Amino acid sequence: MNNQAIKIAVLTALTVSTSTVHATNGDQMLGVTATQWGMAGAVVAAPQDSGTVITNPAGLSLLKMEDVRFDMGFGFLNPPRKANNTESDSNVYLIPSGAVALKIDEHLTFGMGMAGLSGMGVDFADIAPLAGNQNVVTTKQFYKIAPGFSYHLNNNLALGAALNIDYQSLALDNSMMHLPQKQVYGFGFSLGAIYKLNDAMQFGASYISKQSMSKFHWNTTAGAYAMTMDAPETLTLGLAYQPGNGLLVEADIKYIGFSDVLDRVPFETPGGTTTMNFGWDDQVVFALGVQKQLNDKTTIRAGFNYGESPIDPEDVDNNIGSLAITETHLSLGATRKLGQRVEGSVSYLHAFNNKLTSSSTPTTIELEQNVINVQISYQY
Repeated sequence: MNNQAIKIAVLTALTVSTSTVHATNGDQMLGVTATQWGMAGAVVAAPQDSGTVITNPAGLSLLKMEDVRFDMGFGFLNPPRKANNTESDSNVYLIPSGAVALKIDEHLTFGMGMAGLSGMGVDFADIAPLAGNQNVVTTKQFYKIAPGFSYHLNNNLALGAALNIDYQSLALDNSMMHLPQKQVYGFGFSLGAIYKLNDAMQFGASYISKQSMSKFHWNTTAGAYAMTMDAPETLTLGLAYQPGNGLLVEADIKYIGFSDVLDRVPFETPGGTTTMNFGWDDQVVFALGVQKQLNDKTTIRAGFNYGESPIDPEDVDNNIGSLAITETHLSLGATRKLGQRVEGSVSYLHAFNNKLTSSSTPTTIELEQNVINVQISYQY
């Protein structure tokens, strides 16, 4: 394979695979548990379950429990999508999650969570602008394990921290290049704080560092390939209002540093190192969640989430098939007590259809989403 063919193959595969995690906010999932999805990700100031160890570890101190709480669940993501009017054949993905919180004393609470935070792939039989049978099939997964703790300094302030242990896998396949599934690991950390302003208002903040991943290596008959794909840092600020009548309203704003990890990505090929100019911009996300306890057994919630696509029209040609472009999301959710210590939660989120056309060619990418999550919680 000559250098030009290698460059075309790499560009075709990578512009699909590195960005088609199309979770919701760029390549970042909106939440971890059904409760968080039901609030459209507005959970940094008033966490509801032990999944907060991943989103804001300080929230462990605020959970309503005597000794321990378990939150286990899963979800399904259905992302109908097209690239140049070609539909992908892979349309259902599993989203696992689980977390536990353990209260040591009135000040210290430990926790641990695991969740799939981005992933999936595409299965295109043929994709323009390359002519002929140019299949593109990719699979990408990113999971995080987060052991952490929260310390309740006083009645008003809780601080938390967590270690992030990351697992990432990636496979790419097209008519000119076959890179099998490979796994790498990485690390990062999370910091959080929640401050009670008064009886009805509290402020939350969470910082998640860039996740530094080790390098993918593939050995093929054409030679060796290698690439490093880090995950972006995030900073979230939130304000929650709880007047005491079973009503909770929270508004969050989140910064995601995509430009540091998905602007220009070096890729080592048998023909030398090339740079993939994906051109992703940093993203600012606004989330609003409303929750109302109807009675002793039933709580309902709804949410709105908006973040402008990190891919601009001038970057579409370098992100063919890169479908991380959803912007507007609406969610619904509910929790029902199933026993003295057990409750179940469900949520549904829809990301509205969004299209993006290149500013220099007719190339168009398109995506919408449906996400369903189920959760079982036990507290003692």
